[in-house]
This record gives sequence, structure tokens and C-alpha cells, in this order.
Amino acid sequence: MPTEAEREERGALSIRDHRTGREYSSEILEGEVVRAMDLRRIKVRESDFGMMSYDPSFSNTASTRSAITFVDGGKGVLRHRGYPIEQLAERSTFLEVAALILDGELPDAASLSAFEEAVASEYAIPSNLDALFDSFPHSASPMGMVMAGASALAAMNPPGSSLDTPQLRRAETVKLIAKMPTLAAHAFRRTLGEPYLAPVGSGYAGNFLHMLFGSGDGVRDRHPVLEKALDVLFVLHADHEQNCSTTAMRVIGSSRADPYSALAGAIGALSGPLHGGANEAVLRMLRRIGSVDRIPVFLEGVKAKRERLMGFGHRVYRAYDPRANIIKEVADEVFEVAGRNPLLDVAIELERIALAEEYFISRNLYPNVDFYSGLIYQAIGFPAGMFPVLFAVPRTVGWLAQWEEMARDGEQRIARPRQIYVGHEQRDYVGMDARG
Repeated sequence: MPTEAEREERGALSIRDHRTGREYSSEILEGEVVRAMDLRRIKVRESDFGMMSYDPSFSNTASTRSAITFVDGGKGVLRHRGYPIEQLAERSTFLEVAALILDGELPDAASLSAFEEAVASEYAIPSNLDALFDSFPHSASPMGMVMAGASALAAMNPPGSSLDTPQLRRAETVKLIAKMPTLAAHAFRRTLGEPYLAPVGSGYAGNFLHMLFGSGDGVRDRHPVLEKALDVLFVLHADHEQNCSTTAMRVIGSSRADPYSALAGAIGALSGPLHGGANEAVLRMLRRIGSVDRIPVFLEGVKAKRERLMGFGHRVYRAYDPRANIIKEVADEVFEVAGRNPLLDVAIELERIALAEEYFISRNLYPNVDFYSGLIYQAIGFPAGMFPVLFAVPRTVGWLAQWEEMARDGEQRIARPRQIYVGHEQRDYVGMDARG
């Protein structure tokens, strides 16, 4: 419990209830936070339930304390465990960042090597999952197939007491980080009607490219430039604090569900077009614009609310998404290998014009991580239906880190939001013959 001096230093929020004339004090935590349960003390009568806050979509509700990812949307800052995303994307591999996110510190060489070996040893999925993927039509949603694969692993690997100790939870975490790219590759190969490829056990992004394409043409199958680009994109998507799918992971995990089931729920949340489908929407927009000379007309349509500017703006960021700059640099390297997409010229010019106009600047409409990522994925050889899957593979690290943090947090209980009931008051049952 904080001392009286600590409480005075933190300060308190005073609340006056004009219905009763009573005043209440709520301690201010971490600078700008008060406990929602403090509102429950505010009552007209002792028998009352007490006040609640009404916050649709939890836009201004902190559900947890987390030490994993820091985002300052106003300044365009993203850090994992204190390290700026720009430094991690430039200097780290995805599995190094994964170890950082999971453990809180950058690993030394021996620890990183052991982690890489542990992940590589778990790439393979049970062979009977091949039959599951074979049961899907070739037109099935890749995201739906991956979600089904995660659910199947829940049925085939009941963890039992695996939630009880950090060591057992870590073992399940390593398995899921390893198996997600294999599930994703199976989904991709199923859409193509091609046989599944076994993992090669070397390099996370490189192994993934092999399982996806396996063509041996030297262009997409483990090409070093594309492998590096995919690894950087994985770093950029590893975690982004309490977004929709991460919240889903935590809510499901709060019931002590196994990590496979919680992961399937998080994948389901990410599959929605408002969360994981933004980069596909950017591609559709760029195709509709078609050429650089049509950009001014399109932007006039945006101002008149006839068009939507996809890939600009963000729920959190009110400045340039720091990940967007990094992706823009990666795009140039990818197009040198895979060929330049003419839509890139449209994207670059669209960004240039939009960032020069007060209309877009005043509305904080800056490019986000989705603006260029779809172009890169397309250049590597992915259809749009795979874009959310390529988001889910690296985000598995963040989901599992958040799940582990929740499991260790003594303040966390099973998630159970309140509601404001707006339905009928009590009424008596009416028999069939008396219903109008």
C-alpha cells in the first residue's frame, strides 16, 4: 500500500456528486489514471450498485499494466521493452525481437542461439493436420484455415497444467511461435492446390518462404533480400499493445483457457476487415486510382466524403506511424528483386500530395503501417487473402507475451465487463392464445 506521502505526491481526483452534495477522492495512479472501481463508492443510497463509467470500445479504459510495448501516438513513438522500433528493425532479427518481447531483455548470443534452436525444433505440425487442410476447398479463407489449425492444436495438445508454471507456459509459447508459420504455409499451399512442404529448420523468415513457395527458382524461395524484408515486416508487426486482437487474447486467457484456444480467438479478431484487412483495402484503393494523374480527383473525392483514404490515419497514432517509414525503405529493396509495381508510384505521389495539404495534416492523416505493406506482400508473391495471415504470424509473439504477462499479474481476474441495461422492465409471460 502507498504511504500517505506517496499519495500526496501522486495527487488525487476530487469528485462532487451534485445529487447528494458528497465529495469523493480517487488516488491518481501513473500520472493520469484513476481506478474505475473507485466510482462504485458514489451512491445516492447505500443499496445502490454505484456509479460505472460508460466506455464503448474501451477507448479510454486501461485494462492492465504492461511492460511490453510503449506507444505515444501523438509523437509517433513505438518501443518494445524500451527499445525504439527503428533500432530494432535495423539491427535485430525477428526472433531476437521475439526473445526481447517475451523475456524483457535483449538476449546474448548463447541465449539467442538456444531460442532459435528451440523454435526450429518445433516447426513441424502433427501430420494428421494435413487431412484437416485437405478438407477445405481451395477457395477457403487462409485466415479461417489458420484459425482452424490453431483450434485443432488445442484439441490435440491439451496443456492440462501447462498454465501453472512459467516453464511449462514457455514451452507452449515456443511451440506456437514455431507452428504458426507452418499453419500459414499449409493454408497458402491449399489455396494453390499444391502439396505441403516440410520445414527446413533454418531461419524463421527463410524457412517460412521455403514452405510457402518451395520453387527453387531463387527469386522467392529463400531469396536473401526477400527473406530480410519479411523478417523486418515481422519485427514491425510483433506487438502493438492493447489492440483488438491482443485484448481478445487477454480476455480469453483470463478464464485460464489454454494458449491455443486463446490464440484462435485472437486470430478471429484479427480476421476482421477493420483490424487485419487494412493493407488489402489500400491495394484496392490504389488500383481504383490507377495512375498518378488521377490522384487530385481522388483526393477531392476524399474531401467531399465520396472516397476513403485507406492506409492513412490510425486509432492510436496522431503523427506519422514510425513503422511506415521503415516499410517504405524495405519496399525499394523488394522491388529491385521482384520488379517494380506501378502502383508504388501512385502510392508515393499520393503520400506526397496528402502530406502537403492542410486538410489532411489538420486531421492527423499520416501514412500508417498498412500503406506500403500490401505492395510488398504482393511483390513477394502473396495474394491479398494472405495479408492478414502475414500479420498473424509475427503478432503471435506479442499475443503470447501479453498472455504470459496476464498470467503473472496478481490483479487480473476473469474478464467481465459491465453493461447498461436498456431493455424492458419485468413483465409477465403471455400465453400463445393471448399474443396479438
